[in-house]
Amino acid sequence: MDLIGNLEEYLHSATHTPILIKTGLMHAQFETIHPFLDGNGRIGRLLITFYLCQQQVLRKPLLYLSEFLKRNRQTYYDRLNSLRDKDDIEGWLEFFLQGIIETSEKAVDTARKIIKLRDYGVNQISKLGRSTEKGVSLYNYLFRTPIIRVKDAERILGIKNPNALALVSKLVDLGILRELTGFKRNRVFSFADYVSLFE
Repeated sequence: MDLIGNLEEYLHSATHTPILIKTGLMHAQFETIHPFLDGNGRIGRLLITFYLCQQQVLRKPLLYLSEFLKRNRQTYYDRLNSLRDKDDIEGWLEFFLQGIIETSEKAVDTARKIIKLRDYGVNQISKLGRSTEKGVSLYNYLFRTPIIRVKDAERILGIKNPNALALVSKLVDLGILRELTGFKRNRVFSFADYVSLFE
């Protein structure tokens, strides 16, 4: 508890240490303390993102280093151990900051792809005539919840089943939605091109 208390004080202290450096040190210290029986890695990775949000470096929690750390798992463990055993702070921070750089670049690339996908979809939906306005509203919703049912479209748009079903069918015809279940009833649709950007 004393070690966690010390870490908390450090996080809230006013220092001249750059935020990314402080975040890297915080993560290494948390992983060294290893306060829980299970889930320390996940919590430690989440702390990175949430701390950067709390410090207003990020407006939204869009930077998550898990993929980088998983891909470089052995180096991650080696750098943490070298920090603990040999005080190799520079080696750890170099690795950590490389992860921030790579993850940030991928996030920017993904954001650009999302914008391009959105523009393309709006252009396609604008060809639907009277269904365009409702189609764009449903399309915008898909960027928050990319899996829907016809009942969801009814609720989101405030329309009845035949109209919701017709609109969903139009989005399927445009290639925006894909049916996942193969059922006749209670079908589930995916905004697959959007989902694939995160795989």
